[in-house]
Amino acid sequence: MTDDVDTQVSDRLVGRVLDGRYRVGARVAKGGMATVYQAHDLRLDRTVAVKVMHDGLGDDAQFARRFVAEARAAARLSHHNVVAVFDQGDDDGTLFLAMEYIPGRTLRDVIRDEAPLSPARSLDLLTPILSALSAAHDAGIVHRDIKPENVLISDKGEVKVADFGLARAVSTTGNTATQGLLMGTVSYLAPELVTDGSADARSDVYSAGILLYEMLTGNKPHSGDTPIQVAYAHVHADVPAPSLEQPGIPPYVDALVQRATARERDLRPADARVLSRQVRRVRSALDEGLPDDPELTGDLTIPIQQIRQDSGYDDGYTRGAPEPGHEPVLRQDTIVVPMDKGRPAVKAPTPTQTRRGRGPIALLVILLAAIAIGTAAWYYGIHRYTTTPNLVAMAPAAAATEAGNAGLRTNLANQDFSEDVPKGFVMKTDPSSGDRIRKNGEILLTVSKGPERYRVPQLVGLDLEAAQQALAPIKLNTGQVNEQYSETVPQGRVMAISPKFNTVVKPGSSVNFAVSKGKKPIGVPDFTGKSYKDANKALRKLGFTVGRTEQFDAKVAEGKVISQNPNSGTLFAKDKVQLVVSKGPPLVEVPDVKRKSTAEAQQILTTAGFVVKVEKAPFNLGLNIVAAQNPGAKRMAQPGTTVTITVL
Repeated sequence: MTDDVDTQVSDRLVGRVLDGRYRVGARVAKGGMATVYQAHDLRLDRTVAVKVMHDGLGDDAQFARRFVAEARAAARLSHHNVVAVFDQGDDDGTLFLAMEYIPGRTLRDVIRDEAPLSPARSLDLLTPILSALSAAHDAGIVHRDIKPENVLISDKGEVKVADFGLARAVSTTGNTATQGLLMGTVSYLAPELVTDGSADARSDVYSAGILLYEMLTGNKPHSGDTPIQVAYAHVHADVPAPSLEQPGIPPYVDALVQRATARERDLRPADARVLSRQVRRVRSALDEGLPDDPELTGDLTIPIQQIRQDSGYDDGYTRGAPEPGHEPVLRQDTIVVPMDKGRPAVKAPTPTQTRRGRGPIALLVILLAAIAIGTAAWYYGIHRYTTTPNLVAMAPAAAATEAGNAGLRTNLANQDFSEDVPKGFVMKTDPSSGDRIRKNGEILLTVSKGPERYRVPQLVGLDLEAAQQALAPIKLNTGQVNEQYSETVPQGRVMAISPKFNTVVKPGSSVNFAVSKGKKPIGVPDFTGKSYKDANKALRKLGFTVGRTEQFDAKVAEGKVISQNPNSGTLFAKDKVQLVVSKGPPLVEVPDVKRKSTAEAQQILTTAGFVVKVEKAPFNLGLNIVAAQNPGAKRMAQPGTTVTITVL
């Protein structure tokens, strides 16, 4: 415990906030190319899992581009057995994925603690894995890295598959399957990934077959001293029958494993959905308690020469014959048939032996074969099979009753959205209506969840990129983006959305955004030399605030603008424009002219720049001497001011 605590404390990512949104918490797991942490999404207030790529991967520009592309593809994959991808980001070179957090354990823990598992338990665990892969394969996505560590089992028993697309992103770093970051998962690699690096849905089928083998036996099918030895064992050696390690496993389970893990990919099921159908048939045989089912084992064990010789062959497990020039080389003396352990290979008849079979013997063989085929057709067809009834649009309970009347069972296998079938009613069955089904077999019901609808989340106030990312998990698209000036909303933030928050919409609907361009720039006019009154009125009308200072100026008339800052360019509303307003010329001290003669007083005041006005005292004595002046002596006044003198 102490070591674990020390590790958490010393981890530089613990406590860090990635991309301003995800606060990294305790480390959950560490692998060959990434470390997984529990984290808190600060924006949506939820617990998520953050997978952080190891140092160095973010430095590869090609990997970073592929990482983003594959993450977006995985985010579009919406299925209840797939770990949802919410977000991806690059925080200063730290590449990360934000994913659904699944408290529980991995399939690796189950195998380590409980294997070997019973065939029934193994198939029950494999079924949801194949369901997730079927959804991916339908969407054109190949996982490439199916392994027990990527299968999560929640505390509620839900099985979910993680890391879709990540292996494809890693493959662009220049590493091969046996030299690079996939070295730790080499035990599950399909042969074609080892030999030429190519992968398709059948590569995932191979890895799923290896998972099934490991669950059944507790061991991997191939071992070696080095990863390369293990990798090439997949190329050059068949996966053995699980019953060699665990006697009692039915032959049809052996056949299922060996069919899924055929080294030649054309012999495997075409994709996870086809393998899933085979798994259900095998599971049904287990439910019946059959120690062997020759028909089922035979269906899963298709002779290689039959596939190669019939160019139009399509058994539902392979999609037609392989392309010309890509057929594996076959020995001419052997037909590869057996899946049952210990059964020797059957020698093909020589040309001489074939010629001896002509004539009456050949006719007898044909008759016996016809009788055998007819008997087998009756036993495996009419006797053991019936037709699936139409249960669509029924309530599950009514569907169970209807199926029971036909001697069949039902199982609620899945739920899905439907525009046509009301919520809670059967929308489709597997097998479909009218298809052949084994008597006492099981019909898997898919029940409608009603029309698929989503509520528009609250996006106002988010950055546009974050708002667009929030739409991806709920299958909504970005519509029109209109940029508008705003005096209150920062640039790049969402101001409004349409439809509005909490509106219920169909998947694929578009959300339109009004995004802030920030404050609107306003051109600043120059009012230098204009009256302060006019300048103040015009600037305030434009949205500015106006500052005023005053000073004397001999050249600028009182009340006019001497200078302005700024006097050009642009500002934003409520920004300040500073005006300097003239108080007119500087003040001059009024000279003292009392007791001066009228003429002398006029000369002194005129020289000082004042205008002189002479008034006689009411009791004038005719002395022509200044008795008083206004403004008084030593008062400050502007040049040009009138000074009135009173003369005795």
